[in-house]
Amino acid sequence: MSGRIAIFCGHYGSGKSSLAVSYSLELAKNGIRTVLADMDIVNPYFRSADYREYLSAHGVDVIASPYAGSNVDLPSLPSELYSMFSETDRHFVLDVGGDDRGALALGRFRKLILEENDFNNYFVVNFYRPLTRDAESAFQVMNEIYASCGIPFTSIINNSNLGAETNDFTLSGTIAEENKLCEISGLSVSYVPVDKSVIRGVF
Repeated sequence: MSGRIAIFCGHYGSGKSSLAVSYSLELAKNGIRTVLADMDIVNPYFRSADYREYLSAHGVDVIASPYAGSNVDLPSLPSELYSMFSETDRHFVLDVGGDDRGALALGRFRKLILEENDFNNYFVVNFYRPLTRDAESAFQVMNEIYASCGIPFTSIINNSNLGAETNDFTLSGTIAEENKLCEISGLSVSYVPVDKSVIRGVF
């Protein structure tokens, strides 16, 4: 879990928010001062900010739009996000909106993030989502996101799942596409999230 700034990008429904929440909690559990920034200005339906109370109770500070969790959906980012570059004793986890439109918000911080150069930008992929069913289409989404934010990806997270229907074969069935995506992107896989109930059947 290296990199003071951890960025989670990917296609809609890939599981970015869930992973950003889990990652933040793991950092805090290890005694690291952690801030989770909800940068999703595109999708108001599932946001990491929805877990603000739970995260706060477990030592994670949350930065989100003042309209998050309300009936108002405005594409605005809180000014507190700039504390990411002044409070360097804290780790920041960025939950970025889906696809290239959501990544536009991240692009505002491109220069400062690249100058510090202490980040990981994770491409989260679920090969069971309609527009990322194979390595080629996932790579296209990856390139579109990069074109919008200008921050290179550092590794891949294979978060392929079918929700409650996930079983031993769900993840193992995507290994070929995972390997192909690594080959064409030149990146490696950092994490493969697996529920405890199926982990023994996969590894």
